[in-house]
Amino acid sequence: MSEDKGYRVDRLKALGRLLPRVAVAVLAGGMLGFAFQPHDLPWLTILAVPLFLAALQGISMKAGFLVGAGFGITYYAVLVPWLSVIGGDAAIALAVLEGLFYAVFGLFATQVLKLRWWPLWIPCLWVATEFATASVPFGGFPWGKLAWAFADAPLGRLAAYVGIAGLSFLVAFLGVLVYAALRRGTALRMRVVGLVAGLAIVFGSALIHLSLAGDGKSVTAAMVQGNVPGKGLEFLGRARTVTQNHLKATLDLEKEVQAGTVKKPDLVIWPENSTDIDPYKDDETRADIEEAVKAVDVPILVGAVTEGPGPNERQTTGIVWDPATGPGQRYAKRHPVPFGEYIPFRNQLLPYIHRLEMIGAQTVPGVGPGVMPIRGVTYGDVICFELAYDNVIQDVVKGGAQVLIVQTNNATYGGTGQPEQQFAITRMRAIETGRTILIASTSGISGVIRPDGSVEHKSAQFTRDVYVANVPLQDGHTLATTLGGWPQWVLTALGLLGLVLAMVARRRTREDTTEPPASAREREKVPA
Repeated sequence: MSEDKGYRVDRLKALGRLLPRVAVAVLAGGMLGFAFQPHDLPWLTILAVPLFLAALQGISMKAGFLVGAGFGITYYAVLVPWLSVIGGDAAIALAVLEGLFYAVFGLFATQVLKLRWWPLWIPCLWVATEFATASVPFGGFPWGKLAWAFADAPLGRLAAYVGIAGLSFLVAFLGVLVYAALRRGTALRMRVVGLVAGLAIVFGSALIHLSLAGDGKSVTAAMVQGNVPGKGLEFLGRARTVTQNHLKATLDLEKEVQAGTVKKPDLVIWPENSTDIDPYKDDETRADIEEAVKAVDVPILVGAVTEGPGPNERQTTGIVWDPATGPGQRYAKRHPVPFGEYIPFRNQLLPYIHRLEMIGAQTVPGVGPGVMPIRGVTYGDVICFELAYDNVIQDVVKGGAQVLIVQTNNATYGGTGQPEQQFAITRMRAIETGRTILIASTSGISGVIRPDGSVEHKSAQFTRDVYVANVPLQDGHTLATTLGGWPQWVLTALGLLGLVLAMVARRRTREDTTEPPASAREREKVPA
């Protein structure tokens, strides 16, 4: 019993020593969450990363898992509180799920920090962690990448050269350099080299200005934000009103064109869910769209929910509706949102979580990128959340898109900070691809983002907004779009290599400290 009691006392003491580290990690996670919109304090990333590493230094792998979990769960709880609109349990579940990825990071980082070149391995491991969060489960959730915080910072310009994964690496690397400079035992030479590297990254990014050569061609496009009749989940039951709002806004646009106050557009863009009723099957919805198309006498890219391809299935689509030929090209969203647009394990979960019945039919992902040639111009259509997925953006750019379009519906999350976060991600995509991005939202934020990430137009939320823009066409490629997914794959592979090296070193250390066999101990007792 005394041995048992001593063991419990030792465990309690160990837990007491660990709790301050967990508290530091929680603080670091909260700081990192505030780096993003709507708080927009990107410099906090350079403080949060070293704080997190300091909490991980010199502890066991099990303790690292707990410290990493505290960091990751807090990070996502601060980053995505807007999910509580769906339900507080949903926000908690997402924070815990995504936080576990950083728990795994913490588990292995405790060993990677022991390697000689840990300042390089740790940022690579961070990129590998972001890659994992963006991939699994259910297609991943790439909302927490460090790069998204830098739409307004000079460092963000580097995305045109190194891509989103490369920028996340550089941000993590800067945080690592801060920690290396303060960490006891770091060689002076490494501190000097790190300081020089950090200054080069920061000041070099301030001098960078990307300018792709164009041929002078442009197109005129109109983004229509018709607005919705309610906030939160209220708008879902008023599909016809939403469609008619966009019809009326488009008719008013044509009146302005006739009056000569705005230039006639070559294309009109309606947002995602501008009709939730299938226009192929519903005569009233089809009539509304055709009235709008005939009035402006140019194609309208309509955001529509269509039935099929199977029973109790649907797709979120962008349909090019031509004034002469009617509905033509069609792009179906490739990354529908789990538990928002479809229910994984539907038959198993519905009997226990009745709220999921509000989702309705299962949204089926489309096949192929949203590359749409319309009257001599190639557009790349991306729908809502999927703009955060690297492969979606890479596919439309490789497919020849000269202008990018984001059709979105953020009415559920209006006023929560989510639209601002998505707008910041869109700005980073403009920098990365060197292309103008046109955003059409049902209720905001709609707008126009130039290739350098600057904002030409940004609508307010829950208002009607119609904006006509003259958009330069771009056929060239940034270094980031030329490299495609290679930076992410290479950095992830290096992160995993660092992990393997750390585990091998750990095993060797344990073998070296293992007690020698009995025969060896007996020989050591014999006098020389």
